[in-house]
Amino acid sequence: MNAQRDRKSGAALLSIVIALGAPCARAEVPRSLGCGVTAPASGSYTMSDGRISRTYRLSVPTSYDAARPTRLVLVFHGWGGDESEFLSDPTVLNESSRRGYLVVAPRGIGSGPPDQKNNSWTFRGSATGVIVDGTARVPICDASITPNYTYPSCSKERAVNSCSWTHCQDDDIEFVRTLIEHLEATLCIDTHHVFAVGGSNGGMFTWELGANPKTSTLFRAIAPIIGLPHRGDVRPPGVRGGLPVILITGMSDNVVPPGKWDEPSYTTTSNDNDRFYYTGASAIIKRWSAAAGCSVDQREQPFNTGYSPADCRAYCAASDSAWPRVLDCRAPMGHDYQLNWSWKLVMDFFDRL
Repeated sequence: MNAQRDRKSGAALLSIVIALGAPCARAEVPRSLGCGVTAPASGSYTMSDGRISRTYRLSVPTSYDAARPTRLVLVFHGWGGDESEFLSDPTVLNESSRRGYLVVAPRGIGSGPPDQKNNSWTFRGSATGVIVDGTARVPICDASITPNYTYPSCSKERAVNSCSWTHCQDDDIEFVRTLIEHLEATLCIDTHHVFAVGGSNGGMFTWELGANPKTSTLFRAIAPIIGLPHRGDVRPPGVRGGLPVILITGMSDNVVPPGKWDEPSYTTTSNDNDRFYYTGASAIIKRWSAAAGCSVDQREQPFNTGYSPADCRAYCAASDSAWPRVLDCRAPMGHDYQLNWSWKLVMDFFDRL
């Protein structure tokens, strides 16, 4: 990974030299090592991350040119999903190809041997069942109501209580780092425009990717859909100056409810077949807005994205050419993605970065 960082630093330095020495020249788009290499076709692939074999699905846009750096989106499925959860949706496929984005959908790990069932992504608190707040360990669920979902791989290693609900078979942060390095070696990628989108459990994982210093610098922005961190996790982005994010949640979602607008509480709870605790949407958006240098002394202000299902608001101001860097969008929907419009909204956000 140090070589990858050196490549990115070198590309950034090259852009500065070009800008200083030739004012009329266009700065070069950062290129990955895969530029000039014959690209693999759209389809499913396996790779080893040094620990176990992992699976991902690749969608290559029709406009892909192995000599021209292309934007990349990683998409992370929900609990029990797989690599086709997003890439079987026609809106995702058509819009991504039309806009010229590579899309890669990795598969999480199941509760039995890898890739069997209940594939999941592990983030802060999800495998241990607790969030460490100072010296206190705060449970992420009400164990008296919530069934025990603990995976066999976590029962002896990491689970502190029966609130644990994701796998312990691999390090998903290290897997994503390895996956991006692998993709940059086989595809021509614009390394300054790599994005993460996730739904439900996958959306929760994108917050981890953006907050964890090991991965935050790899991404230009994240887009969690109906996914929030667990109660007590209000970490800011792991990048100095903040990281753009567009959050999409459902006001009728009883699995991962966003809470009320500007609600001071940091927690919301599920009231379906279990009761997990999550950080409220306004709380995490406020923290990430502050990290971006935006004023958070007033209420979130409405922002019209042009998508009528979504009521979008922001602490950050918009400009004539750019949307707010941190957007909080809520729609009258339950625990579902509604990709027919939400994916277009996410792509519009990414297009402006």
